[in-house]
Amino acid sequence: MLRAGIVGLPNVGKSTLFNALVANAKAEAANFPFCTIEPNVGVVSVPDERLQVLSDLAKSKQIVPTRVEFVDIAGLVKGASKGEGLGNQFLANIREVDAIVHVVRCFENDDIIHVSGSIDPIRDIEIINLELILSDLAQVERRADRVRKQARANKEAQAELVVLEKILAVLEDGRPARQVSLTEEEEPLIATLGLLTRKRMIYATNVSEDDLATGNSWVEQVRELAKTENAQTVIISAQVEAELIELSDEERTDFLDSLGVTEGGLKSLIRATYDLLGLRTYFTSGEKETRAWTIHAGMTAPQAAGVIHSDFERGFIRAETVAYADLVAAGSLSAAKEKGLVRSEGKEYVVQEGDVMLFRFNV
Repeated sequence: MLRAGIVGLPNVGKSTLFNALVANAKAEAANFPFCTIEPNVGVVSVPDERLQVLSDLAKSKQIVPTRVEFVDIAGLVKGASKGEGLGNQFLANIREVDAIVHVVRCFENDDIIHVSGSIDPIRDIEIINLELILSDLAQVERRADRVRKQARANKEAQAELVVLEKILAVLEDGRPARQVSLTEEEEPLIATLGLLTRKRMIYATNVSEDDLATGNSWVEQVRELAKTENAQTVIISAQVEAELIELSDEERTDFLDSLGVTEGGLKSLIRATYDLLGLRTYFTSGEKETRAWTIHAGMTAPQAAGVIHSDFERGFIRAETVAYADLVAAGSLSAAKEKGLVRSEGKEYVVQEGDVMLFRFNV
């Protein structure tokens, strides 16, 4: 399951956003720092209109969407890497996630205090990023000290030390570890460290509802910074997301239309996360269920089958595959077969976004 950690300074709208994304979450959204005392975890279904269409075609008994887990981390402050505020215990909670969603305040509201006294998203980003860098630096230094002792007589330790020293140089320069280029052989050597600054970053610019469609000057500042970091930027309004919870589907559509947007923050955030991490969705569909599966771009048919069960990958024979658009246009799987739209793909086939697949395998 994809996991995303939500971070940011206190009072930027993190917990309001989390509560909205995970309607049954119990995080308290209050106007004071550290209202999230424990990291809240919530699992949400990934919205995908294609599931209902496929389900109707196959007359499925149930629909099973893929899911995303959001982890809401208490508001960080300057000095968090040294234990200020709620400190390192919360930085540790982010080490297991796949991507970091950094909520940045880009709205004025005199009723909601800012921990630094003014609205300045670039300053806020620099505070959080520096704390992540300092936390990683301390961890890499500790690991490097241990590995140096082993490296005198151990080739594996020598290889790890080379990677650690590459990362140390970048962190000491005040830059994130994701700026270090590593080979496929080097990457696993530091995987267990869970380096915060090696994770992909999405900046969620939290704006007022009036700025949701167009953004504002603060959003533009964040976008320019994100370009230099190869990060993603998403415009969200935590307050709007909170209001959407109370509305029916029809009312929700009308409300979003009135604001000049076509989708809520959840869809925008998930789409940005999938794009940033290079993720794709394929489907299985039949009378029992229609289900979405998340894979990495470039995965072959056996690897995609392995996401369902390792036995599927080991015993893979072939995959009967049809593109989503072709299946819908044909009106049914049998009609798609008659038109020659269903292909028999082998072990070298790279699964495409929206493929509808049936795997054949030996037990």
